[in-house]
Amino acid sequence: MFAYSGEVQLAFDAADRLVELVEERRGPIPAGEAARFLYALRNAPAGLARSLLDEVVGGDARLEWRGASIGLAIEPGGDLPLESARYVVVDLETTGLRPGSSAICEIGAVRLDGLVPAGTFQTFVDPGVQLPRLVAQLTGIGDGDLRGAPRAAEAVSRFLAFAGDAVFVAHNARFDLSFLDREVERLTGRRLAAPVVDTVWLARRLLAGRVARASLTSLSHFFGTSVQPCHRALPDAEATAEVLAALIGLAQERGAETVGDLCRLAAPRARRVYEKRSLAFGAPSRPGVYLFVGAGEQVLYVGRARDLRARLRSYFRTDRQRPAVEAALGAVERIEWRPLGSELEAALEELRLIRKLRPPANARSARPDRYVYFRARGDGLVLTNDPTSLGPIRSRRRAELAARALQGATQAELALLASGGPLPRLRAKLRDLAESLRYEDAARLRDRIAALERVVADLAELDRLRAAELCLLVPALEEDFRRAVFIAKGKVAAVRTVPPGPGAALELESGVAEARAATASLSPEDADELLLVGTFLRKPPPELTVLSFEELLRGYEARDDRAAIGA
Repeated sequence: MFAYSGEVQLAFDAADRLVELVEERRGPIPAGEAARFLYALRNAPAGLARSLLDEVVGGDARLEWRGASIGLAIEPGGDLPLESARYVVVDLETTGLRPGSSAICEIGAVRLDGLVPAGTFQTFVDPGVQLPRLVAQLTGIGDGDLRGAPRAAEAVSRFLAFAGDAVFVAHNARFDLSFLDREVERLTGRRLAAPVVDTVWLARRLLAGRVARASLTSLSHFFGTSVQPCHRALPDAEATAEVLAALIGLAQERGAETVGDLCRLAAPRARRVYEKRSLAFGAPSRPGVYLFVGAGEQVLYVGRARDLRARLRSYFRTDRQRPAVEAALGAVERIEWRPLGSELEAALEELRLIRKLRPPANARSARPDRYVYFRARGDGLVLTNDPTSLGPIRSRRRAELAARALQGATQAELALLASGGPLPRLRAKLRDLAESLRYEDAARLRDRIAALERVVADLAELDRLRAAELCLLVPALEEDFRRAVFIAKGKVAAVRTVPPGPGAALELESGVAEARAATASLSPEDADELLLVGTFLRKPPPELTVLSFEELLRGYEARDDRAAIGA
């Protein structure tokens, strides 16, 4: 079963990528080109390409063969008038919330022909496990009801026969359809192909401001349905059918005429964002930065990616975005991307663009103008905005807690702050407070120690990086060239484009000279760039080469090393 599920998922992933390719090309694509795209083949004869793609195309209702090419299928039922369409309203009761670990225990459905009830369907389903007590209490279903009931495969097959080619309707369709899709995959290896209307999202769109919640109980009360929902499949489906009829009337008042119009009105926010996916068409599969641009050419969000194409498309495949980015996606009118040679360059460029443009969706990003430093005063340390070697500290709150922890520290401890300083003494004091049952004092000291530990770790990292003289070599945007990023004097002190061949030595030697001649920096902006470079030094990507200045210059005394580094 595991191997089968994996094969099915791979087929679905291939279909998703193929749909995107056809959409990007805005028309059918030859089978050979599709096979090269999906399977990284250099050459795919027409016969081989067709055999490789047959299962992918045949297993996804969004795709169809058009001669020797692959195109998008016309959405079934999309142009049907609302009054003459056939709908099947379905509701499930399940043993839990996740299709992978939970199972269906009841299916109820109502069929509507031209908005007139035309039949009902109800069956218990043997889930193969004992019904959880909470589910039994909520639904009133007992293990005795499930004894002798059909297993899921048989029950879903009977339901699909009842549904036929109707438009699927459900309240919170994502939940019910995820369980049905899982069983349909097991039965046929394909997804459900019918249009789907979600009455939750349809109600939110049509009743905005008129109902506090879009729950089935709330909507049933609002519309005065004759059947009241009660956490049983058939009554809930019947109540949803009445809600659907009322919502369709409201949709028609807004100009909806076809099932396609209704599906668009019922589209969740993530689906409406998905309609903007064409903004990402043409992005290259290489590192770079990207900007979401809204009305008036305002930059809403700046990001970086190791693969621009994959990263940008991911925004339109999922609804799992933090609120600020989701708002930027809703307002974006244009996406600008700037390819670069490496992820390191992209990270540095992203940092500089955020600092310069201050995009609203990057509000959580670091703000150098708000950083603080420690400064010695008397026998202790105080906070200051003026740069010192003890900082910057990005969080003022953390710095304040750390400063309180340092009250009473000796000069010897403060002199060794970046290597731990008073931490051993403070931890011992914390143990004494806990053993003395002074829990409130211990809790305050615990929070101060945690803040000081973070500050000490950051200061130690900054000390290490400020003392370093390093050259980071990464691929450049130009073919066979490299970019050399020189770290010295507490900052990114120089950047050089290194050509292949003998010219490499001159550029690298010039970069070292410029870096060593740079003025030392304690500024928050340079510290941010330094710490960012530090993340690449801790986990270097495969394309990154790190050399000290001595290694770099010594390597150029030997011709072989010169060729190797310049390559």
